Amino acid sequence: MPLVQPGVLPAETDTLMHNEAAQAADVVAAQFARNRGTIAALAAQLRAAPPPFVATCARGSSDHAATYAKYLIETQLGIVTASLSPSIGSVYATPLRLEGALFIAISQSGKSPDLLRNAEAAKACGARVVALVNVEDSPLAQLADTVIPLGAGPEKSVAATKSYLASLAAIAQLVAHWKDDAALLAALEALPQSLRQAWQQDWSPLADGLVDARNLFVLGRGLGLGAAQEAALKFKETCGLHAEAYSSAEVKHGPMALVGAGFPVLVFAQPDETGAGAVAVADEFHARGAEVWVASAQGPTPASSSVRLPLAPAAHPALAPLLTVQSFYRAINALALRRGHNPDLPPHLNKVTETV
Repeated sequence: MPLVQPGVLPAETDTLMHNEAAQAADVVAAQFARNRGTIAALAAQLRAAPPPFVATCARGSSDHAATYAKYLIETQLGIVTASLSPSIGSVYATPLRLEGALFIAISQSGKSPDLLRNAEAAKACGARVVALVNVEDSPLAQLADTVIPLGAGPEKSVAATKSYLASLAAIAQLVAHWKDDAALLAALEALPQSLRQAWQQDWSPLADGLVDARNLFVLGRGLGLGAAQEAALKFKETCGLHAEAYSSAEVKHGPMALVGAGFPVLVFAQPDETGAGAVAVADEFHARGAEVWVASAQGPTPASSSVRLPLAPAAHPALAPLLTVQSFYRAINALALRRGHNPDLPPHLNKVTETV
């Protein structure tokens, strides 16, 4: 693994971010094999005693994984899933009625005080606490009823990559077993190889077009919204580029007033019921003169002069966001360097952020 040197820009393939993101396929394959028994047992318990609802608790990239969990659980299982604000338990110290609920805490380090306080409170009031965590001997892992290790290994770049994809993979494995869905379970077997294909996709037109950009929108919807949120964070974190993530439906409720000639818009089109609508919004923005990139594996084709970014085909639409993000990670690493930023050393940020 290359050393991080302040003030020195590494080659594109020598960054920690590049090398750690490239490990995602192997991480996911090993995670699936290791966690299968734990997740199958948890899924059987959840089928026998279904929770009235699911609450997630996370921050940063982990919270974007929680967005994916919300849409995956609601679309596949029909169980209402809500994001719990960490400040409710840590700052306001307000007890919530979580009896019988499934409380999913997602964290890399597993030691942020606000996350711990909320997990403790959830457990005290009768919720089942499940921790998706990378550090297996962390305080969060020790207090959880069930620990699902992410198994990403050490991640030295400040920008999370393989740990984020491992979080999504763990969520997908849990839901597939909980639903006992043969199609989704089979698709998980193909996911590591699909991630390898995703890493090879050429998104260089995105880096070419955003070298001098100052602002952009990243759009997704449904299962793809968390991917858009993660991409917007990475633009800010690694490139010093202001980016905002919106649902391709929500963007029409005000934010689209900013989109005019030359405004950059990156659209993640899911290969599901939301895809056509996302492409329609991309076409509408393109007609106004916006600079539009559409990441799409299949389905509706964007306007001919929009730039289409290739996606590796997903064995199941629910797994497409992982492939989108994997292709994006390689592109954002290259873009950061072209803009004069070291993606491993974003200013003012630490790898582990502890909040109350």
